[in-house]
Amino acid sequence: MTSRAGVSAGMLLFRRRDGGPQILLAHPGGPFWSSRDIGAWTIPKGIVEEGEDLLDAARREFREETGIEPVPPFIPLGAIKQKAGKTVHAWGWEGDADADKTTSNIMRTEWPRGSGKWLTFPEVDRCAWFEAATARVKINPAQAELIERLDEMLRRAGRGAG
Repeated sequence: MTSRAGVSAGMLLFRRRDGGPQILLAHPGGPFWSSRDIGAWTIPKGIVEEGEDLLDAARREFREETGIEPVPPFIPLGAIKQKAGKTVHAWGWEGDADADKTTSNIMRTEWPRGSGKWLTFPEVDRCAWFEAATARVKINPAQAELIERLDEMLRRAGRGAG
């Protein structure tokens, strides 16, 4: 199956606490990301296969990268464009999970590029819960807009946010 170039789909899992919503973020695995923190975290997301429904792709990618099955209802958060040009379509959903027990699919990449050496590692090396304000700092800068959109929807629904 071929993929749609430059198109990803993902899910933003949140839970409510006294201080407002907490967001589950994923930290990418591999040597490039190992020592990066601020701006490196992401919503669990991935490539949309040709002909695949965007929401189906988002659910599949979330499952592959966390081992958690997303449960409806899903809140459409629209799309954002990341610095490198990739468009990310996202949905929010409310739930809970033990971030320390998440599991990820394995990926293989040449590292360093052009070296002929291939490494195998988890696509996501860890997940963690963050207060919304902290999540906005930790996440890929373009994806912070998704947290803003969720925050606004929760506020309008009268559920308050952080």
